[in-house]
Amino acid sequence: MDQDWRVDRPERPPGTTSDFGHVWPEHQVNLGKTRRGGAESKDDQDSSMMDARELLQLSANQRIIGGLLVNLLSSICIVFINKWIYVHYGFPSMSLTLIHFVVTCLGLYICQKMDIFSPKSLPLSQIVWLALSFCGFVAFTNLSLQNNSIGTYQLAKAMTTPVIILIQTTYYRKTFSTKIKLTLVPITLGVILNLYYDVRFNALGTVFATLGVLVTSLYQVWVGAKQHELQVNSMQLLYYQAPLSSGFLLCVVPFFEPLTGDGGIFGPWSLPALLTVFFSGLVAFLVNLSIYWIIGNTSAVTYNIFGHFKFCITLIGGYVLFQEPLSLNQAMGILCTVVGILSYTHIKLVEQQGKSCLAQRP
Repeated sequence: MDQDWRVDRPERPPGTTSDFGHVWPEHQVNLGKTRRGGAESKDDQDSSMMDARELLQLSANQRIIGGLLVNLLSSICIVFINKWIYVHYGFPSMSLTLIHFVVTCLGLYICQKMDIFSPKSLPLSQIVWLALSFCGFVAFTNLSLQNNSIGTYQLAKAMTTPVIILIQTTYYRKTFSTKIKLTLVPITLGVILNLYYDVRFNALGTVFATLGVLVTSLYQVWVGAKQHELQVNSMQLLYYQAPLSSGFLLCVVPFFEPLTGDGGIFGPWSLPALLTVFFSGLVAFLVNLSIYWIIGNTSAVTYNIFGHFKFCITLIGGYVLFQEPLSLNQAMGILCTVVGILSYTHIKLVEQQGKSCLAQRP
């Protein structure tokens, strides 16, 4: 923001001395104010407007920093809390996902009542498949976390980008540059290296991770298409998705997990376990809410760089908090994947900036 470097001489209060030591009577001071009132009033207005703009800018920056911190803490915490619940309490994964959906429904309803967003009437038939994919995306992702190490879980999620590109190229006839395609090689190679040399390799966990990547990729592609088709934002779409997904999962859970007794959602859980599960639901809702807020209030550069920062912290935290073994070959795989992700993001942003510059030319 440009600053006004003009220095205004402060007015002297009545009865004070001038620069030459003369005492000005109060009525003469007031007379001088009246004669100069128009000019000083304009200066005061300019100064007030500048102060107001600075305060608004400061407030906006504080909100952005606050939103980024909320997203950082919630995105990292949700992984560690869920893993803690699986390891120390043995809470069933699909039941935990159902609780997350229910808490998200309640949270969105409260946000809607607080006018944080305005719901838009949508035909349920248009979002049934989207709700099913959302249900599968969250459920398989949590099952992957339950059955894999945090490192393997996190790296498997990186495969979402190559799969999305494959889907868009095959079914939507979308083209990508050679540079973008080349960045997929280190991403894929890194994930394969990590899986192959993972000391805690789990065949079932690999199946869940693969299904999670496939369903997540489909969900992300469909979300973009549905938002454009129905002319809604992410929160308006989630407002309808979450209740539908809760209903679908509620019908499925009894076939895969017990409802009562040991290990059931209504089993004899301790108070700390129940509080931790409920807290994880609140954190999951904060993740969703903060993601949409960040996308709407920051640039693509900020969002992507912030995502890589969370990716690295989650990987490191998993090995530190849960004492997960890490071989040298796994470390090489992680490094390879990170390099591929950073290269993809850099090239994608450069291409988008180039398109923007071309669009702005007359």
